[in-house]
Amino acid sequence: MATIAQARRKRRSPEELRDLILAAAAHEFEAAGYAGATTAAIARRAETTEAQIFRFFPSKADLFRAAVFEPLNRHFSDFQSRAVALAGEGLDRRALAERYIGELQDFIGEHSRMLMSLIVARAYMPDTTHGLGEIEGLLAYFDRGRAMMSARTGGHEKVPAELMVRVSFAAVLGCVVLRDWLFPEGLASDEAIRQAIADFTIDGINANDERGA
Repeated sequence: MATIAQARRKRRSPEELRDLILAAAAHEFEAAGYAGATTAAIARRAETTEAQIFRFFPSKADLFRAAVFEPLNRHFSDFQSRAVALAGEGLDRRALAERYIGELQDFIGEHSRMLMSLIVARAYMPDTTHGLGEIEGLLAYFDRGRAMMSARTGGHEKVPAELMVRVSFAAVLGCVVLRDWLFPEGLASDEAIRQAIADFTIDGINANDERGA
């Protein structure tokens, strides 16, 4: 006689099963990294079989890309929506920038393990991260930042806006993802670290504006 779990599996649509597999894969990749996560563990977590996984994803690398890139794309798109809402609150430029960088720090902190998995895989298994540039939400973030910087300087920055927005993002990403290593306990309060990251990023961008003026 079929078990309850087996009966449930039979009733799941292909779309539901794919979503369950991706959710299970994201958890395993975050917890164990690319090398440590196994399709067997992912199958158990999704209450399915490895054969079913490989029906949707030809390889572990394909599963990794889908499990990491698709959620990141959604997260970045949601972040962009919140950032646009902030712009409508009538804050001055400095206050808006501080809120924006604060939101970015919160976002990266919330998804730091997934981002770290992506960074490690990129460094040691570059074939698994093919298509990184297809994270549309991240590209939208870069495009919006570039447009904002160019509007302030008329396109005459010392450092091109396209580069500056990516360097600024990388600075925040590194400080947040590597926070425990860069900022040992007792060095500064959480709020002081957050403010230092915001000030460094914003003042660096503003210096670029002044030099381009």
